[in-house]
Amino acid sequence: MRHFLILAIALCALLQVPLAHAGGGPFGIDHRLHYDNHGIWNRNAQLGVEYGTMLTVIGGAFALGDQTKLGDTFWRSVDAVAVSAVAAQAMKLTFQRERPSQTDDPNRFFRGIHNESFPSGEVTVISAAVTPFMVKYGSDHPAVYALAALPLYDAVARLKVRGHWQSDVIVGAALGAGLGIWASHRQSPLILGWLPGGFRIGYVHRF
Repeated sequence: MRHFLILAIALCALLQVPLAHAGGGPFGIDHRLHYDNHGIWNRNAQLGVEYGTMLTVIGGAFALGDQTKLGDTFWRSVDAVAVSAVAAQAMKLTFQRERPSQTDDPNRFFRGIHNESFPSGEVTVISAAVTPFMVKYGSDHPAVYALAALPLYDAVARLKVRGHWQSDVIVGAALGAGLGIWASHRQSPLILGWLPGGFRIGYVHRF
């Protein structure tokens, strides 16, 4: 579980949540950060990281198929992303939490289905996308753990633009990492098993 511990420790360090800070929410740490939508924290930069991650994962899966360790890892990442996206959305619809852009009170849950702060869907899916690679390659190639920088960046960015509370991104990271670990330890990729056999070969090997 080394990869999960690295992600959790780094996330807590970067979320700018002093232990003595008085806050609210489920962990008692939620509070607004100073609003910052400039530079690397710009919303377009956040979306670039999210869409770039998704395109890389999906493109790598279809290009490589399931005939190599790397291709198999890409498909497990696809599984983790798909399942985590559904899980995060289900939680959003259940908890109906207002975003810090809407209120300064982090305890406003169950305020209607249009309130979707908890958990962070972006942090969830990015965490899910990178975790299978850390599981498969981290022990032999520690540099792979640097992929944790992607969900960490997005977590901090979402706080800075007041898109989410601290607990939103923490739970999102935990959910995504947990489902990434689940996908990594399945006997075979889930979604690939639903597709025609040709997808196992991959476009790179076919052409």
